Amino acid sequence: MEDSKRRLLWHGMFLFLLGLLTGLVEQQFKNPRMGLAAHLEGVMNGTFLIALGAVWTEVRLSPRLKVAAYWSALYGTYANWAVTTLAAIFGTGALSPTTAAGRSAQPWQESVVTFGFLSLGIAIVAVSILVLWGLRRAAAQ
Repeated sequence: MEDSKRRLLWHGMFLFLLGLLTGLVEQQFKNPRMGLAAHLEGVMNGTFLIALGAVWTEVRLSPRLKVAAYWSALYGTYANWAVTTLAAIFGTGALSPTTAAGRSAQPWQESVVTFGFLSLGIAIVAVSILVLWGLRRAAAQ
C-alpha cells in the first residue's frame, strides 16, 4: 500500500498544480466566477488528496473497500475540478446559482454539468464515509 500512498500524494500535487494554472486563466472563461471556483476546487481537492495520502497507511479497510476508496477519491477530486472548469467554459447555471448569476448554457451542456456534479458528489461522500470508517479506533486493533 506504500505505492498507493505515494500515488495519492503525486495526484494531490498534480491536481494542486492544475488548480494554480486554472487560476491564471480564470478571467478567460465564459463565467469568470465559476473559473475562480474551478481554481479553488483544484487547489482544495489537491490538498485533500495530499492529506488523504498522508493518512492512507492508517486507513483500515478490506482490500476491496480500500481500492474503492482510492478510486472514488481520484474520480471525485479530478471530476470536481474538471466539471467546475467545464461549467466555467460553458457558462452553465446547473446546480450553481450563486456563481452562475443568471447564466445558462445549451441544454446538453447543463445536463453534462449536472450529471458531473451529482456523480462526483456521490463519490466524495462515499470516500469520506469509507475513510472515516477505516480510521475508527476499532479498526486499528
